[in-house]
Amino acid sequence: MSDMDRLLVITTGGTIDKVYFDDKSDYQVGDPQISETLKAMNVAFEYEVIPLMRKDSLHLDGEDRALIAETIADHEARHILITHGTDTMVETALSLEGLRERRIVLTGALHPAKFRDSDAIFNIGCALGAVQCVEPGVWITMNGRVWDPRRVVKNVDRNRFEAQPD
Repeated sequence: MSDMDRLLVITTGGTIDKVYFDDKSDYQVGDPQISETLKAMNVAFEYEVIPLMRKDSLHLDGEDRALIAETIADHEARHILITHGTDTMVETALSLEGLRERRIVLTGALHPAKFRDSDAIFNIGCALGAVQCVEPGVWITMNGRVWDPRRVVKNVDRNRFEAQPD
């Protein structure tokens, strides 16, 4: 890993960490799934996971985004992966643009990681590759693509990320 000596992973919640409760017939944000995923992937680099919050991204606010930025700024890591809910991922990415000397990649899932047909592992794998290769700045990886957050939107109807229409 060229200059990546240690990856900082920040978890914020979102669908990627949701768990289904049969008794309640409801989904709730559970424990971060990324540690288990990284162990299963047998990654060949050191990483640290900071479970910062367990929120649906629709409930993230300016204070939450400031805490994410502060956590990154206070850490020595230059490569950061953030797991995040997809509904406000772009908004959070844009709020981190002041940290341009870092390589920050946000990813999430459209289906909980615990589901067999989840896109979570694929998205995490793409994010791990991206965080090693992208230029310093803030990026989003979803649906097999690496996006500039200023040029992407979540298409809710098609349930995927797409280029922002002109």
